[in-house]
Amino acid sequence: MSLDIEDRSMTAEGGGHALLEPGRNVWRVETAGRVATLVDAANYYGALRDTLRQARHSIIIIGWDIDSRTPLVGADGETGDDLPRNLGPFLTELVTRRPELSVKLLLWDYFALYSFEREKMPALTLQWTTPPQIELCLDKMLPIGASHHQKVVVVDDCVAFAGGLDLTIKRWDTCDHAPDNPLRCDPAGEAYQPFHDVQMMVDGDAARALGDLARERWRRVTYETLQPIRAEADCWPESVAPEFRDVPVGVARTHPSYGAEPEIREIEKLFHDQIERAERSLYIENQYVTCLTVAEKLARRLRERPGLEVVIVAPRVYQSWIEQQSMLAGRIRFMRHLQEAGLADRVRLLAPVIGPPDDATDIKIHSKLVITDDRLLRIGSANLCNRSFGLDTECDLVLAAESEEQRAGVAATRNRLLAEHCGASPEEMAAALQQHDGSLFAALDALAGRERRLVPIDDSALQSELFTQLGLVADPDGPISVEELLHDPKADPPRESRLAGLIKIGLVILVVVALVLSWRYTPLSEWASTENIANLFGQAAASPWALPIVIGIYAAASLVVFPITLLIAATAAAFGTWQGLLFATLGSMVSAMVTYTAGRKLGARMLRRYMGPRMNRVASRVKDNGILAVTMLRLMPTAPFTLVNMIAGATKIRVLDYTIGTFLGLAPGILAMSALGGRIMNVLRDPTFLDVAIFVAIMIAWFGLSFLLQTAMTRFRKAEA
Repeated sequence: MSLDIEDRSMTAEGGGHALLEPGRNVWRVETAGRVATLVDAANYYGALRDTLRQARHSIIIIGWDIDSRTPLVGADGETGDDLPRNLGPFLTELVTRRPELSVKLLLWDYFALYSFEREKMPALTLQWTTPPQIELCLDKMLPIGASHHQKVVVVDDCVAFAGGLDLTIKRWDTCDHAPDNPLRCDPAGEAYQPFHDVQMMVDGDAARALGDLARERWRRVTYETLQPIRAEADCWPESVAPEFRDVPVGVARTHPSYGAEPEIREIEKLFHDQIERAERSLYIENQYVTCLTVAEKLARRLRERPGLEVVIVAPRVYQSWIEQQSMLAGRIRFMRHLQEAGLADRVRLLAPVIGPPDDATDIKIHSKLVITDDRLLRIGSANLCNRSFGLDTECDLVLAAESEEQRAGVAATRNRLLAEHCGASPEEMAAALQQHDGSLFAALDALAGRERRLVPIDDSALQSELFTQLGLVADPDGPISVEELLHDPKADPPRESRLAGLIKIGLVILVVVALVLSWRYTPLSEWASTENIANLFGQAAASPWALPIVIGIYAAASLVVFPITLLIAATAAAFGTWQGLLFATLGSMVSAMVTYTAGRKLGARMLRRYMGPRMNRVASRVKDNGILAVTMLRLMPTAPFTLVNMIAGATKIRVLDYTIGTFLGLAPGILAMSALGGRIMNVLRDPTFLDVAIFVAIMIAWFGLSFLLQTAMTRFRKAEA
């Protein structure tokens, strides 16, 4: 159940939940009947496996990365059951045994920069070759430069997990982080460095809130509404002992402004509020520490509370060159601000290592955790950086201790984490803190010098101004707009919709020019070329059956998703202006009707199986807006010609609307290419600058017209509303 508004008025001494304000620094505050903190991936993956085995209705997994090869095993590396070890086969066998179980996977449609680090073709392993109950959707409904960074799993709305851990490779590790653990290796058998992270596990109303969050993310990407699960079964596994009971848990988010969706910066406000409430200690684990506004608030609070100590645990070095150069500069600025404020001795930036001083192994810190005194425990996906506050999608959970028992639990979690990094037991850490009157610094000093230890991070000075600028681009505090990168102070900034249209036009023109060049300079010209098809049509031209032959080729080509534009160009080259115009128009319309009919016969369910939930976005545009929608999809295609046709058929758009819209949408291109007639072969076979310029000019005019139609349609819809 949600907390009443009156709860907010309570003082900090009365309960940590006084800090949590729905609509400001959290989205919702709900009670969790049970809460557990799962330290390191072996504990998380083991607990998750035991929970997933109890799922009966629904599993929703959303993440920055999802890999079918992820080992779902605990610290001993064993499954403990007769199901497959790795995520993909595990889910496949699970839904095979329980046909009523639905599994939804929402994965960020990642930037090409990460393609070498991720599983190739995730749709192949998690959609196309799995039972139909498992559906994968790639999420690219984000501004330029943003990533979907939430890591959430919801099982039957009964138990949910959120934190810093994705279900992907190179994450699994145990709490001892042994440098030579043979189980810590990637699918190729290559060992990777020790890895530390934290996940929170909740049930009750808090789990249902995360279910609502996951369903909303699915809806905005797929246009599909999933129903909440009302089952009363208890999914909490016996293998996990809860550390808290009946405690308020806040859900905080970051979501960038995108289209009509407003910006959400709850996580940023919660960071600031946690700092402003700190009295004796602030314990932070985070992969990136770059946000200067947090450094400023931290400096202000340190001046206000002379007894406050801050411990920040972060990676000693970053493994990738981009991380090292872009995020390191921000961390240096963060710590330099505290040094210039004369507060460097009150903040310790530390990194965990294991092994002898002359051959120590770094332990990678990937966790995102903040503990304020013994009152607020926060675990999530958000880094302490600008992009996590305003650009990427994030989800954090914050537990607000109300009773003395809950406060003791928060302190125990902090002590357990510090003890892990120091190679000590939680009892030793608690004793050291008690002996030194609660001082984190003194307790750490008392336990220093062990094989596992925390060492000071000594960042070098900024290497060059280039890296400073790289950091500003890699870690912006909001969506990156083209007008900011190419700002003209004399011009009014263009509207977002106009800018998006111009970007699409420019990209399409670049693709067309690239295709022209590739046909001339690559082996592509030896097959699937306009010239070969034109020769084929030319041979048919002498036949009295030329028209049915051409129409047959169009129909057959549409079934193998052959580009319609190539066929139109070849027709114009082979038959000239007027005959080419007639043949291309009839061929295009027939091929459109063939694939429309195929889609109608196959039905939406079959298409969804092979195309995934993303077909909903195209389908909604086609079905709801009739002639204009089909026209715009032809002029500014959001999917290949054949795919649009089949979706139109599967969604049973009216035949008349579909036919008229298809004709209007294809007409500009057919007219343009037919007008070129034989000259189009010059562009493809031996292009001169003039030929290419004419061709590009026609394409600009074509897409310019589509942009004007899109603007008119948008205004028409607004007028209707």
